[in-house]
Amino acid sequence: MIYNVLTIAGSDSGGGAGIQADLKAISARGCYGLSVITALTAQNTVSVDAIYPIAIDFIRAQCETVARDIRIDAIKVGMLGTVEVTDLVSAFLATQSCPIVVDPVMVAKSGDRLLHRDAVEALRQRLLPLATVITPNLPEAADLLGVAEATDDQSMLMQARALQALGARAVLLKGGHLLGDQLTDLLLTDRVDWFRGPRIQTHNTHGTGCSLSAALAAELTKSQDLLHAVQVARGYLTEAIRHADALSVGSGHGPVHHFWEQTR
Repeated sequence: MIYNVLTIAGSDSGGGAGIQADLKAISARGCYGLSVITALTAQNTVSVDAIYPIAIDFIRAQCETVARDIRIDAIKVGMLGTVEVTDLVSAFLATQSCPIVVDPVMVAKSGDRLLHRDAVEALRQRLLPLATVITPNLPEAADLLGVAEATDDQSMLMQARALQALGARAVLLKGGHLLGDQLTDLLLTDRVDWFRGPRIQTHNTHGTGCSLSAALAAELTKSQDLLHAVQVARGYLTEAIRHADALSVGSGHGPVHHFWEQTR
């Protein structure tokens, strides 16, 4: 059976993140990708030059039209941008019974803010409690909690627990922003699991967060074991990063290679 995964996110005209990355990752993991676009961006590997919001009624129409006809087996949520969109998407998710992966996209790798500051509280109160798992990086976790960014294992665990207290059933806290040659991620459920490995030396890491959360949503259609799904999704992304330099896309932070398995 081929499962259907819906991504609700913004469009990246450079193709490395957002809806484009999600659909690539979902397809690479053997699922069929559906999409609801929340915003259009004019961006490349260097900067986000413009963001064009989609009318709220049209976002609603996308959600309702897809759900009316197509079975949705998992949902990944990315860039929402505004309070209104966050509220609308939260209301839609409350009608769904499948796994929900929330990647709280707040700031682009270029430094451009993608979630309005006044929408952070809506994300905390209405969206996070609906999530099967949330997948923030360290800056996003700090932004959600209004605290300084975690710098070590202890502060990562404290922040993961604080995020779980907001209502998410599980937290996958990504430690890629920590300094050093080791990468450390943390999965908090009713237990604590650490993932560690060597940092891959490449400049091409655009879209890693989007790709991981989309791959995780795809894996959750196949297995209800969250730990196993995280292990598979992380393994896929690790290799997508390892093979990223095979691509030649832009002069800044290039994308990962979503289809590395198909081009070996």
